[in-house]
Amino acid sequence: MPSAPASAPADLVPVTRALLSVSDKTGLLDLARGLAARGVELVSTGGTAAAIRDAGLPVRDVAELTGFPEMLDGRVKTLHPVVHGGLLAVRDAESHRAALAEHGIGPIDLLVVNLYPFEATVASGAPVADCIENIDIGGPAMLRSAAKNHAFVAVVTDVEDYAALTAELDANGGATTLAFRKRLAFTAFGRTAAYDAAVSTWMVGACDEPTPRRRAFAGTLAQTLRYGENPHQAAAFYRDGSDRPGVATARQLQGKELSYNNINDTDAAYELVAEFDPAEAPACAIIKHANPCGVATGASLIDAYRAAFDCDRTSAFGGIVALNQPLDAETAQAIAEIFTEVVIAPEVTDGAARVFAAKKNLRLLVAGGLPDVGAARRTFRQVSGGFLVQDGDAGRVATDDLKVVTRRAPSARELADLAFAWRVAKHVKSNAIVYAKDGATVGIGAGQMSRVDSTTIGALKAERMAAELGLDGSPAKGAVAASDAFFPFADGIEVLAGNGVTAVIQPGGSMRDAEVIAAADAAGLAMVLTGMRHFRH
Repeated sequence: MPSAPASAPADLVPVTRALLSVSDKTGLLDLARGLAARGVELVSTGGTAAAIRDAGLPVRDVAELTGFPEMLDGRVKTLHPVVHGGLLAVRDAESHRAALAEHGIGPIDLLVVNLYPFEATVASGAPVADCIENIDIGGPAMLRSAAKNHAFVAVVTDVEDYAALTAELDANGGATTLAFRKRLAFTAFGRTAAYDAAVSTWMVGACDEPTPRRRAFAGTLAQTLRYGENPHQAAAFYRDGSDRPGVATARQLQGKELSYNNINDTDAAYELVAEFDPAEAPACAIIKHANPCGVATGASLIDAYRAAFDCDRTSAFGGIVALNQPLDAETAQAIAEIFTEVVIAPEVTDGAARVFAAKKNLRLLVAGGLPDVGAARRTFRQVSGGFLVQDGDAGRVATDDLKVVTRRAPSARELADLAFAWRVAKHVKSNAIVYAKDGATVGIGAGQMSRVDSTTIGALKAERMAAELGLDGSPAKGAVAASDAFFPFADGIEVLAGNGVTAVIQPGGSMRDAEVIAAADAAGLAMVLTGMRHFRH
């Protein structure tokens, strides 16, 4: 481990020389003018130097300091002892001061660097060669040098910090405080870590390596939250930089800030409703505590909403509503009749926005599109001592893939409802049982330790629906049912049959499949197997 020279950093360090090298030129000239007006010597590279010079400001090229021109098409320009010596020197260490003097190196008090737009280049679908050329080497090296030596050097990597830097210099007579430099330093280290994570993730994908030796994840702070799942838990929301439509990319048109639970539930709702192609039918999903309490398709968006709401009106109170088509005024009016936490849709009409304007606390989000539920992506979850990484559940089952295993095959109506229920079951916490009829859920059993318990709870929900709507009997009668995983015993099938279910969709694969199928045949049920399960823990 290298030994460090003794140092006692002063709180205030005057800024007399600054090195500026930025890809994003936003705010550059205003910052450069402010520094020049304070008598700060400006040093720069390539296009940054040209922009500063074109603005009529004095600037020295890094090549003038190093004695070497930029070379290898710009790949090498700041990787030089003159630059890194100026950034890394411990100012109150006699040996460091002597080394600077011996080699004619001047200290650098301020570094302003933002990196090549690697993430944006990858997101644009650029060729591999372009992505590689946008892997910044010199920028991260300088950021790390300056951040390591934050006792004496201020380092700025985010355009958002230019104003704070200016205010800091104004408040301290052209100097920076140690506390300010520390904050800039951890921001810089976070940026280089996130940048390296993006490069690593891209290369892992380019090499089609599902289990690399090391995994890196990074995010950018989107929102500091009041608290997490509970008031005693601190929390924040970070974006990962992907462009998948959803809660992270949506525009919030009105309402209070989203809470931790709002964000989690809204994500669950929008991912579920995206299972239904808006070109085929309007769809609505209502979520409570990350589980659907009602999902439906309909002839119109308001029909879909009403059918989803009818499944469990009690649970829908204070829920999250997700729609797969632009929200219209008529549907907005229906949603506004009860307390709703969040509404998210691909688009929102002006009429719908006016309806919700009277509901100041309702959060209205416009996602601009639907996520592609079939797109490859990875998810991760923390456990003690590590984290689990897996492919996102992009599994879909076509009608032609279904295997009829009972004497009776499902009718066309049953088959449509089975396909609907299967899509919903994918988004219900396991063990999951979904009762559905006419393109709408009529009972959902979620998150139970026993599958037969989920079956029973779903039936109880259907009975409550009958009571709330004044129906003659449970809507489970004549419905179909979906199970996210196989039935380990025949008892679940017997409960479904006893509640009037006529057809079942499930993965199959139990040691007792024969018994389960025999129970379905004995009850006159149609049963199809998917060969795919959808555990959601």
